[in-house]
Amino acid sequence: MPIKSKSAIATGDGHFLIDFVDVAEPKATEVVVKIKAAGLCHTDYDSLSWGKPIIMGHEGAGIVVKVGANVDRITIGDQVLLNWATPCLKCFQCSQNNQHLCENNSPVVAGANGYTKGHAHLDGTKWRKNPIERSFNLGTLSEYALVQESALVKVSGEPLHYPAASILSCGVMTGYGSVINTAKVKANSSVVVLGCGGVGLNVIQAAKIAGATKIIAIDIKKEKLEWAKQFGATHTLLADKNDNGLLEAAKEVMELCDKRGADYAFECTAIPSLGAAPLAMVRNAGCAVQVSGIEEEITIDMRLFEWDKTYINPLYGKCNPQKDFPILIKQYREGSLKLDEMITKRYKLEDLKQAFADMLNGKNAKGVVIFE
Repeated sequence: MPIKSKSAIATGDGHFLIDFVDVAEPKATEVVVKIKAAGLCHTDYDSLSWGKPIIMGHEGAGIVVKVGANVDRITIGDQVLLNWATPCLKCFQCSQNNQHLCENNSPVVAGANGYTKGHAHLDGTKWRKNPIERSFNLGTLSEYALVQESALVKVSGEPLHYPAASILSCGVMTGYGSVINTAKVKANSSVVVLGCGGVGLNVIQAAKIAGATKIIAIDIKKEKLEWAKQFGATHTLLADKNDNGLLEAAKEVMELCDKRGADYAFECTAIPSLGAAPLAMVRNAGCAVQVSGIEEEITIDMRLFEWDKTYINPLYGKCNPQKDFPILIKQYREGSLKLDEMITKRYKLEDLKQAFADMLNGKNAKGVVIFE
């Protein structure tokens, strides 16, 4: 029998509603997860305007309640993290250890098909009885999610606190992976972080874990700079929102970094006009990383590349789920990776409108929806 699942459903025109969907029985390689907690990020808000009905949410953790006939790695009762980079393990990119760029399953890589059509059906006379897509192949803002087995990472050992577990799979991994997997930040180095929201805070704490000795946080809001200190920033700079390209802030960075600039700089603002800003912060032969995924045309002064600077635009911190998530879990258990401290507020699914408002107003480092 299909499971009735209360879900947040984007209607495609900038709005959403809370309604029930029918979740069908899992096919051979599919799993049904009872969602316990779902993290919120700006992509969830963006999904309101994707022009089609969609079950929202792409961060989450829960417990397995049903498995398909060919599922052999996950069993009923397992605690799992849901991961939107579902590798096929067969395509060219997967063979190059770029599972986050899977050419068959990725919901964001051009040309990939993805597992976008689910077996969840909208319930109610005002909706058509057709399969509805799930955000990033997951749809975690729902009591239950039907996903591929490859979208799940099993939590071994002692269970994790579900709210903390739920935020690992996007914001934490993106920030952490950009530092560890992409830039490969070295010990005793200097790091600049532009923007101290959820992703920026994870860049900061990953830089600390990597052994960076100077971590400079930049934001236009004092309260976010206070968050930055809690997660490992050694210096903070309050930027002026009228500072074009943060060039004035870059001068302060130069002074803090022996007048030559930082070794690494990470852009975490999602503001197109700041796409080139990390280049102004790094020394010659330094590394600038555009973490926030700006997908707009911008103009860059090529003199910012002088000399020998590297500019990287990574996806999802080059995540390899089965390898990276156990590392994150281990660091959380040991106390070096802060997750509970990042969750500013918890919400019920019915309070999603307020949760989005708080996120857009910068009130939360991270908001989480809790399911009873």
